[in-house]
Amino acid sequence: MRAALGLVLVSALALGACSSGGDTSAEGGDTKASCAPSEGNVTLTYTTWIPGIENVVKVWNEKNPNIQVKVQTGPNGNGGTYANFFNQLKAGNAPDLGHIEYDALPSFRVQDGLTNLADCAEVTAAKDQFVDWTWGQVTFGEQNSVYGIPQDAGPMALFYRKDLFEKNNIPVPATWDEYAAAAEKVKAAGGYITNFSQSDINQFAGLAWQAGGRWFANDGSKWTVNLQDENTTKVANYWQGLIDKKLVSAVPPWTTEWDNAYNTGQAWTWTSAVWGANSIMSGAPATKGKWAVAPMPQWTAGGTVAGNWGGSSTAVFKGSKHPYEAAKFALWLNTSEEALTLLNKEAQLYPATKAGASLPALSEGVEFYGGQKIYDVFATASTQVAADFVWGPTMTSTYATASDGFKGAVSGNGTLLDALKTTQTKTIENLKSQSIPVAE
Repeated sequence: MRAALGLVLVSALALGACSSGGDTSAEGGDTKASCAPSEGNVTLTYTTWIPGIENVVKVWNEKNPNIQVKVQTGPNGNGGTYANFFNQLKAGNAPDLGHIEYDALPSFRVQDGLTNLADCAEVTAAKDQFVDWTWGQVTFGEQNSVYGIPQDAGPMALFYRKDLFEKNNIPVPATWDEYAAAAEKVKAAGGYITNFSQSDINQFAGLAWQAGGRWFANDGSKWTVNLQDENTTKVANYWQGLIDKKLVSAVPPWTTEWDNAYNTGQAWTWTSAVWGANSIMSGAPATKGKWAVAPMPQWTAGGTVAGNWGGSSTAVFKGSKHPYEAAKFALWLNTSEEALTLLNKEAQLYPATKAGASLPALSEGVEFYGGQKIYDVFATASTQVAADFVWGPTMTSTYATASDGFKGAVSGNGTLLDALKTTQTKTIENLKSQSIPVAE
């Protein structure tokens, strides 16, 4: 992963993103924080969509009266918060800290919106506390850059209604062929096997990642974009088949309608990341004790490959007047056992730290899931995620274009593959418009 991320950095720097003042890193010209403590009391602003984050920050505020943190919550990143961040950066009123998923970090780096924390000694000293690939995500493999503090990872598995599968004598699918066969039986029983996400393309990226799809590559000088590679095409055609047969619903994610589909038994499974445990718990409370977690279905019987959806960092935005204090809070939030335990309790986040995987909370059964030790499934999945999936430098716009196409596909206007073709074309055009070299 580090080598691949280093390639991401090469292209990001090829943009020549300019610093607006202050110290700059030798490699990139990005703003680097001096990381000197501020004088007097400090109040930081932090925007995130983590459920229950107020309870976590409250602990910090009680212990740090001189560094208070005000939480601002909003929709998930691609649901609107990233757009707000970019608008705020443009207007010069961004929060001190923001919640940014790994796949979106290159976009913020390219726009020169992040503070490089490499001069913060406490930050660089924390490197060995994190799982190697997550540290690579926030440093882009560069020695003198740290653009966020790793927070969590998103290994994927299958959430399923154990009671409904057992009641209808449907085996839990271990392969995607079995999943399609189960979808027919679920439809006959009056439900849908899942909701196909038409707007949160991150899930589809995780499915393609598992299948071996690789959307971006960089040879050190130019980007290659291929959202229609053989494995991604396989995934797109598979889900298009389920859509055409009306075996999946297409309820917009993160809506009341979406929650109701799971809360009422209209949707029986969700292939999601570890953080999805909280989404089901909060959105479908009437189903407590009826869910279980199994490994992702495999493309090859007996396979052991997982995808990754999400995983986040806590970044300090360019323009923050208190990078030292912001970094100090971000480190506490993502390394202290107290904070990590609370983040898991409130939002089922899976820590990015090496020690985090050994938290007592992650070895316990989860009552909502019938007492199952669901984190054992995700711990195994996290070791099965390929490390060579590279994110492009303009993922927010790539996702936006794909989302438009996917919405059309689920309504019968074109196909998922058509949407990916259009997205590839527009992504290349976008890269060229920003003077990012692209291979023809």
